[in-house]
Amino acid sequence: MSEDFPLPDDLPVPEDDGAADHLRGTEMPAVSLPATDGATINLRELPPRTVIYVYPLTGRPDEDVIPEGWEDVPGARGCTPESRGFRSHYDELRDEGVGEVFGLSTQSSEYQREARDRLHLPFEMLSDAERELTNELDLPTFTIEGDDYLKRLTLVVSDGRIEHVFYPIFPPDEHAGEVLEWVRNSSR
Repeated sequence: MSEDFPLPDDLPVPEDDGAADHLRGTEMPAVSLPATDGATINLRELPPRTVIYVYPLTGRPDEDVIPEGWEDVPGARGCTPESRGFRSHYDELRDEGVGEVFGLSTQSSEYQREARDRLHLPFEMLSDAERELTNELDLPTFTIEGDDYLKRLTLVVSDGRIEHVFYPIFPPDEHAGEVLEWVRNSSR
């Protein structure tokens, strides 16, 4: 597999701006989102201890969709390496009691499906293209070239509530290992 979208050594580090402080303990809304396998996932009915990693934008090697200045936005770059990390740790996360892993962005399911297939992800991606979840949970966003994108964060959802929030995330290519370590060390 090609190493598309490798991370540069000089990525700007995101700072905790408090934009995700309100999420821990919040009940998941009764929002249903399309998944890359064609299913619709009701976020209030997730399996116990579900990991949802939220990312701004997945690039494609055959298209130039990355906005100008993307690498200058702290935390924007690294969606493909982050997804690879969750692919690498997926079986371990499941072995540690995680019911499911999902990636989530505001890109369409069709666009996400290409990334899922190209990266050989063993889990589905969820599309919040209508920004229903983004608005319900007031997820943190940033704007570049007039378009809004989700800031990178990860939600651990248990029993219909957000049990833990990882935010900000850096470096994104090591984040899945951080989630795995937290799952191993946390008690239910």
